[in-house]
Parts: sequence; structure tokens; C-alpha cells
Amino acid sequence: MEFLDKTINSYLDVWLGPRDPRVKGWLLLENYTPTFIFSVLYLLIVWLGPKYMRNKQPFSCRGILVVYNLGLTLLSLYMFYELVTGVWEGGYNFFCQDTHSGGEADMKIIRVLWWYYFSKLIEFMDTFFFILRKNNHQITVLHVYHHATMLNIWWFVMNWVPCGHSYFGATLNSFIHVLMYSYYGLSAVPAMRPYLWWKKYITQGQLTQFVLTIFQTSCGVVWPCAFPLGWLYFQIFYMISLIILFTNFYIQTYNKKASSRRKEYQNGSTATVNGYTNSFSSLENNVKQRKQRKD
Repeated sequence: MEFLDKTINSYLDVWLGPRDPRVKGWLLLENYTPTFIFSVLYLLIVWLGPKYMRNKQPFSCRGILVVYNLGLTLLSLYMFYELVTGVWEGGYNFFCQDTHSGGEADMKIIRVLWWYYFSKLIEFMDTFFFILRKNNHQITVLHVYHHATMLNIWWFVMNWVPCGHSYFGATLNSFIHVLMYSYYGLSAVPAMRPYLWWKKYITQGQLTQFVLTIFQTSCGVVWPCAFPLGWLYFQIFYMISLIILFTNFYIQTYNKKASSRRKEYQNGSTATVNGYTNSFSSLENNVKQRKQRKD
């Protein structure tokens, strides 16, 4: 393993140049092998997990889902707050910020972004819970692509550009995750489900995040500083890939569903979709009954 680590590190150092010495020796950052192995194991579980669960009863996971989502909500809130205050303290330039001019604020950003990198490993559990609950329809190409790539991308970011212009996307994403994981945590409590109305807007927020990140990253290309241009180009192309996949998800999930509901309404149907009636008034009339319903 040591020989493999040295070989990979030597190739990476030749390809990408010297690493940022400020993260030398940090947990999981010294060698790429652990991050790669975690990613391969994740993909294997995505492939084999549904096969293993095929003839088994789904697990409820309700209690642990509440704790898990609450934990990620608090972690995301912490990261968002620390990134915003770190950027303010370092006087970061929105248009382009290099990785060595923020003083002590740079180290604050680096420490928070390590947690951001590590959170991508924790978030593999999103998929594992889908498998255990047999919600295989939620394990989409978008879902797997996003989870599998983010951990790897941020390993490279943390080793070569762990602060400066890298802060922006992580800050926006942390804010979106506060909304997203709070939603999923509350939705694990059946009595709360009738009151959760902002799921659709989470996806809209994610798309807005990607567009804003492209804009801010492009500023570093148009008005360059000492931040490496190659990383900026990569981030732009990665954000474009997410916009394409998330837009497709949004259309498939909300636009087609809305069209289907209109047709059912015109036909006089009050069929349910995902356990919820198409009639909003009917939903209001049954709130008390839903509170008593067991999952």
C-alpha cells in the first residue's frame, strides 16, 4: 500500500504541481488511495445493495434518519457560518481570490473546507438509507454521479487550492444543505409531512447555486489573480454537468407530475400521488387524520 501511495503521489505531483503544505498530514489528505477506495466501495454498494435487499423487507430507519439529517443540518449550518465569517475577516475579493493573501482567515477557510470534504464521505449514507428502505427509484444517475464525484473532487481541491476562490461553491452548497437536510429530517416524522412545502424550491435553489457558482468562477477567468486557471475551468464544466442533470431531474419530477395532475383533475380523478391527494383542500381537511397515521 505504501508503494502504491508513493507512486500515485509522484504522478499527481508531476501532473498538478506541488501541493499546498498547509494541509500536509491532515486526515485522509496525505494519500489519494483512501478516498479512491471509499468511492469504489460506495459504487459497489450502490450496485450490490439493491440486489441484496430484493427479497428482504425494507427497514424503517425513522429514528436514525432524524438524527442523521439533524446532524448534517447542524454541520452544514456551522460550515456556512464559518465560511461567511472567514471570507469577511480575510477581506476576500468576490471576483478573484488567490490562496495566500487572506492571512489567518485562509487557515480558517481551509479548516472549514476540510469538514466540507469530509461531509461528502458522510453523505454516502444518503444512498445507503435509500437502499435499506428500498427506495431504489431515488438512486438515479444524478444522485450517484454527484455523490461519487464530490468526494474525489474535494480531495484534489483540499490538496492544491484549499482556500481562496474555492470558498464560493462550498458556501452556497452548505446553505442549500441546511434547507435540504432539515427537510429530510422533518419528513422522517410522519406528523410533519403535511406541513413540508419547500422540497420543490430546494431543487430550484440548487440550480441557482450552480448558475451563481459559474458566474463567480468566470469572474476569476475574466479578471485573473494568482488562483490557478485550470481549477476554474474545471469547476465551470462540472457545474454545467450538474445544471444539465438537475434540470432534467426537475422537469421529470415536477413539470411532468404537474401535467399528470392537471389531466387527472380534468378527468374528475382524485387519485393520490406518492401518498398525497391531488386536492389541496382535501389535504387540509385530512391534516388531523394524517397526524395519527403510522408510517
